[in-house]
Amino acid sequence: MTIIAVEDLARIYSMGGSEVRALDGVTATIDRGEFVAVMGPSGSGKSTFMNLLGLLDQPTRGRYRLDGEDVASLDPDARAAMRNRKLGFVFQSFNLLARASAVENVALPLVYSGLGKRERLARAAKSLESLGLGARLDHTPTELSGGQQQRVAIARALVNDPAVILADEPTGALDSRTGLEIMALFQTLNARGITLIVVTHDPGVASFAGRVLAFRDGKLVEDRRQAPVDAAARLAEAEKAA
Repeated sequence: MTIIAVEDLARIYSMGGSEVRALDGVTATIDRGEFVAVMGPSGSGKSTFMNLLGLLDQPTRGRYRLDGEDVASLDPDARAAMRNRKLGFVFQSFNLLARASAVENVALPLVYSGLGKRERLARAAKSLESLGLGARLDHTPTELSGGQQQRVAIARALVNDPAVILADEPTGALDSRTGLEIMALFQTLNARGITLIVVTHDPGVASFAGRVLAFRDGKLVEDRRQAPVDAAARLAEAEKAA
């Protein structure tokens, strides 16, 4: 079942009297439960594609259907509401509030859900516990390792039970071993049926996905399926060799 469908999607900027086609007529579909890597060099359009899928920006033209709903022309308030209901985000820099505890950080997306504070914190705690952070609920980001901070960010992305998780260079601020741990976690989440879209410039990270969308000069130039590398097995090999 299709979860994301874009048709002739474009984002064009006017700069100094000329047009910059950051994204230029992209058509693609992503099915529920897929693990997709979005690749390309700097300026290729992959980040623009991510921003449009994440409802962080609006296309200049084209159609975008998210979980069956046409969202390309939504106004800012409607986009924000849809984003909160349907999407979870994971970023390279974690984007955690420094003075808030892990459980408070994870509860943030639930503020607009209508739930009371006790229920929000209970759901956040459950999300953290599912990722092995039950003993770190009250720790602030400075009291956590980089890998733990990224797990908190992933727990935050999951807490609203989103249709899709979008991850932007999720291993970029991590060492190679911790990066493998995060990709193994992503594969575990995907095996549970969660749709994952990971933006990366790293072919190694892309190798853990079952499909790769490659961008260049604002265009989708390659769409290929592949047998994903087993991140957990790769991690076990690295630990054995250490």
